Amino acid sequence: MSVLETVINNSFSPYTNTCFHAASLHGICVACNSMVDEHYLYRRPFDHLSPGLQLTHDAVALTKRLATNSSSLGEQKLHLVLDLDHTLLHTTEVSRLTEAEKYLIGEARIRDDLWKLKSSDFLVKLRPFVRDFLREASKMFTMHVYTMGTRSYAESILKLIDPDRFYFGHRVITRDESPCTKTLDFVFADDRGVMIVDDTRDVWPDHQRNLIEISEYNYFRKKSSQHSKPYSEEKTDESENDSGLVKVFRLLKEVHCRFFRVREELESKDVRLLLQEIEESNRV
Repeated sequence: MSVLETVINNSFSPYTNTCFHAASLHGICVACNSMVDEHYLYRRPFDHLSPGLQLTHDAVALTKRLATNSSSLGEQKLHLVLDLDHTLLHTTEVSRLTEAEKYLIGEARIRDDLWKLKSSDFLVKLRPFVRDFLREASKMFTMHVYTMGTRSYAESILKLIDPDRFYFGHRVITRDESPCTKTLDFVFADDRGVMIVDDTRDVWPDHQRNLIEISEYNYFRKKSSQHSKPYSEEKTDESENDSGLVKVFRLLKEVHCRFFRVREELESKDVRLLLQEIEESNRV
């Protein structure tokens, strides 16, 4: 049974005429089958987990706390939120390829780091080291995808990088749930145990202390780049031994090591403070 299921199954309502149970589906309480006003401010939608699911704020807070305690004390895992575009990969439309890039259409059939998405005009290039990164990071973190792309786009990408859902499961948040900015409110873990890897700082207005800003990965030509040739036209790529993901992984590993160094202090550890400590020590 997951932590969320435990919270839902053990929730109770202190009032006889109003339902305050933890969860509702399509306006019906899952505990007492009473009608629930879906517009009540004390409930938050979690459609990305299950269509029509709403949870009370208390249930969300409790689930976050229990999930962090469970993963840190048991598996010794923290939580890691990963952006997709320009972080793990670069996507472009085939129609936007320059003449010097059109050779890639044929190569997409034979390369293991380049694909044309089925039923779409998108060409997807994986960032160097991404497969090793996901494999090694999964040993230390429960991983989540958070993209400003649509859900259908995210699902298409995950079929390429995580076809068996070994790394991400159903922990996928898209602009369908969060259209303007990104927030850890949708992640079932205490903020103190969550790190973010994203190439865009501004989309995380409330959680920049959790953020590791990675260098932007651009493989295909950008409209704004008319003078320098992109990797695609040069037929080269970001160095796998010194790519943005390699540098980020070193930092993630260091934070994870410091977090779990003293087991008796786990409940007081905070990745935000650890990231700050490492940043300050690197300045010296």
